[in-house]
Amino acid sequence: MDQNIISIQNVTKRYPMGDREFTALKNINLEFKKGEFGGFVGPSGSGKTTLLNIIGSLDSPTEGKAIVMGKRISELSHKESALLRNLHIGFVFQVYNLLPIYTVYENVEFALLLQDNTKQERKKAVMEALEWVGLQDMADKKPSKLSGGEGQRVAIARAMVKRPQIVLADEPSANLDAKNAHGILQTMKQLNKELNTTFLFATHDEKVMEYLDRIIHLEDGQVAEDEIVTAKRTLTNSK
Repeated sequence: MDQNIISIQNVTKRYPMGDREFTALKNINLEFKKGEFGGFVGPSGSGKTTLLNIIGSLDSPTEGKAIVMGKRISELSHKESALLRNLHIGFVFQVYNLLPIYTVYENVEFALLLQDNTKQERKKAVMEALEWVGLQDMADKKPSKLSGGEGQRVAIARAMVKRPQIVLADEPSANLDAKNAHGILQTMKQLNKELNTTFLFATHDEKVMEYLDRIIHLEDGQVAEDEIVTAKRTLTNSK
């Protein structure tokens, strides 16, 4: 049970920029166990989204190893990467990416359509996920009828419906007011505890930081500090 679910070993990521290269990550070494609730924190351009994308198999390191669920990301084919994401990784972004022509139910169900589930199994999973985020009564509504907070809760339900091992959240509170942001984060923290899902955030929002058990501070693509937040601080800031 103590095994690392994510292992980042000497990861460097460079992108071509004309006749030069931009180094987004420099020699990153990090490990995460199942059930962690952590985040990458730093200013824009510090590398936090790049790191999240590599863990989510949306990108690969230029150098080093990123091992997720026992799979080395740079060695996966497109099909294998898609399978890893489809089965084991949920994503929550600051833009909810809900499909406007579909209902809340259909938007959440969408995450299950590539899996080998019966219609009945999908219905049970979708309604359970909507119950987790308190939106079971809005299953038939279209996204245009939802508030910003409700839209983000649908996005969380869509990420959680397949009961992923890992949820990656990129600035999930950026478009929310303080009340809705705290509601979203409390929901995520509860799901983390109940399902032992590993949550990793990319953020510079102090509201998000209040909930994290571990904060990895990034500066110029490097780890400046890896901070384990004490229970006392978490309790104090959660009030």
